[in-house]
Amino acid sequence: MLNAGDKVPFFELPDSDMHIINSEQFVGKQNLVIYFYPKDDTTGCTIEALELSDLTDDFTSLDTQVIGISRDNCVSHAAFRDKHGLTVQLLADTDGEVCNGQEKEKNGVKRMGILRSTFIIDKSGIIREVIYDVKPKGHAAQILERVKKII
Repeated sequence: MLNAGDKVPFFELPDSDMHIINSEQFVGKQNLVIYFYPKDDTTGCTIEALELSDLTDDFTSLDTQVIGISRDNCVSHAAFRDKHGLTVQLLADTDGEVCNGQEKEKNGVKRMGILRSTFIIDKSGIIREVIYDVKPKGHAAQILERVKKII
């Protein structure tokens, strides 16, 4: 599991328009908020994506890019984005290269999968904040406040 103080690991994934995005393109240029979510167009994931999208201008004013990552494919991401008018960038990790490795517990049973989590990364590529077991409602405002503290 990643922790505050770790360097953001390199990743390279396609977005909903099939453009390849990698973690290094933000280093030295922008802060980065990466949030992992289980599935496009489900209740909690939609709430989280809408709230983050509503704050896009606020994040932009803080020189911060917001990226959501799930195991859904690019077509699913595009449909999700278009259906709800999302402005957050969604990356497809269909092979689970970035999403896997997160331990999830439900009803006392632990398994590997996508744990709803958020990472705040500063311009130097260092993870400043890690939030696991995120509750979608109100999470975007909480993240915005935390980003303000790292600048």
